[in-house]
Amino acid sequence: MAIANKNIIFVAGLGGIGLDTSREIVKSGPKNLVILDRIENPTAIAELKALNPKVTVTFYPYDVTVPVAETTKLLKTIFAKLKTVDLLINGAGILDDHQIERTIAVNFTGTVNTTTAIMEFWDKRKGGPGGVIANICSVTGFNAIYQVPVYSASKAAALSFTNSLARLAPITGVTAYSINPGITRTPLVHKFNSWLDVEPRVGELLLEHPTQTTLECAQNFVKAIEANQNGAIWQLDLGRLISVEWTKHWDSHI
Repeated sequence: MAIANKNIIFVAGLGGIGLDTSREIVKSGPKNLVILDRIENPTAIAELKALNPKVTVTFYPYDVTVPVAETTKLLKTIFAKLKTVDLLINGAGILDDHQIERTIAVNFTGTVNTTTAIMEFWDKRKGGPGGVIANICSVTGFNAIYQVPVYSASKAAALSFTNSLARLAPITGVTAYSINPGITRTPLVHKFNSWLDVEPRVGELLLEHPTQTTLECAQNFVKAIEANQNGAIWQLDLGRLISVEWTKHWDSHI
């Protein structure tokens, strides 16, 4: 999907990977980039607006842990202004296995709820035009960091959810793919808590492995958006964009 002249909603588009990806998206010339984030950052929004004055960049405060009805209400406001939305990026995430409930709420439940809410506007069974969803998951979704099992499991859940969305596309008209960054140098990974403190130095040890910059990740993220491959599991690691094969599909005969 060419980004030029498209309307894009980016949940958590001001974080480490998020902000660099927002910059790369704006450079590609969408018509509208709507950023939903929990923390307001006027400086970053001003920078994005200045980066490409032809792009309309707007911001709405949003916490992915709110109920589906509240998300639907916000999306109704956005759709009323834009009329159409082409792409939803779900990018919210936290890495702290001390915060078990919040980790699951942000990394998994939030993705499910935001996706469920936008179906009200996109689902072809309701006369909607369809749309595209890009969910930021993680390589831990298929290769766990075992010292943070809650985080890894939440990302595995988000990945499985995304794979199911892709297979439901013939019914809903909504396609989906996952973005799975490897170890990326962001504030998220410098210092974080392991589950039950099984490894107090987990962040430090993780950064001893080869890493990539947020810019490298963002540039490959844009390539994945442009590829627009339903069901793709994109691994963004060490500055490379790799398509991961999902080895087993279960066909339902309910």
